[in-house]
Amino acid sequence: MRVAIERKAPKPKTCKNPACRASFVPQRLGQAVCSPKCALATVEVQKAKEKKSLALAGRREIKVRKEALKTRADHLKDTQHAFNAWIRQRDAGQPCISCGTTADVQYCAGHYRTTAAAPELRFEPLNVNLQCNRNCNMGKSGNLLGYRPGLIEKIGIEAVEWLEGPHEPKKYTVEELKAMAAEYRAKTRELKKGQAA
Repeated sequence: MRVAIERKAPKPKTCKNPACRASFVPQRLGQAVCSPKCALATVEVQKAKEKKSLALAGRREIKVRKEALKTRADHLKDTQHAFNAWIRQRDAGQPCISCGTTADVQYCAGHYRTTAAAPELRFEPLNVNLQCNRNCNMGKSGNLLGYRPGLIEKIGIEAVEWLEGPHEPKKYTVEELKAMAAEYRAKTRELKKGQAA
């Protein structure tokens, strides 16, 4: 004896074509679109997604290869860039340490004791402050005559004398430089969040 099996009517689906999104009743198993036209359109969308994904993977691969080719000097430059960005964000809104200007000019992270004279103080936050770029930092080679009094006012004479004193030389490893760069980028993001709130 045969038993008749009742087939359920297929449930309506929404077309997977982002431009269509019409409701339809599928005619066959696995049907995702309402018409051949929509099927062709979704193929184009899928190809575009795959192309974008391949391009992204290629960029990641290039980034990894570039990172592997970096020298210690390249990592030092990256860390200095991250540190300077943090200094500019930390001192945002303050006047130039050397001339006191609050004009709408480009500001940079100016070292009191230069990286050539005291490389061990390169990443010392007390040694680096907001400075107007064109006038003091570049135009007057750091404007030390104005920098020292401004620094004394900001951090005190004891701290300035400590900066001017002798210091142990520092030789950073590549791993230390990478960690410092990541730390300063994170600190910069936190400052930006705090200032935006």
